[in-house]
Amino acid sequence: MFDTETLFWGIIFSSIGMGYFIYGKKQQRIAPLVCGIGLMIFPYFSMPKFWFIITGFILGLLPYLLKNR
Repeated sequence: MFDTETLFWGIIFSSIGMGYFIYGKKQQRIAPLVCGIGLMIFPYFSMPKFWFIITGFILGLLPYLLKNR
C-alpha cells in the first residue's frame, strides 16, 4: 500500500503540520492552525504520489500566502 517515498513525504508533511499547529495555537491564528491539522491528517488518505506531494506543498504554503494579505 505505502512505499518508502510516500512514508518519507508523510513524515515530512506531518512534521511541518505539527509546527504550524503549535504556532497557530500559541499565536491564536486560524490559518496556520487549520493548515497544520490538514497537513497532519491528509497523509492518511491514499492518493497518487503526484497529488500527495502537490497537496502537501499547497497546504504548507497556504499560511504564508494568507499571512501576506
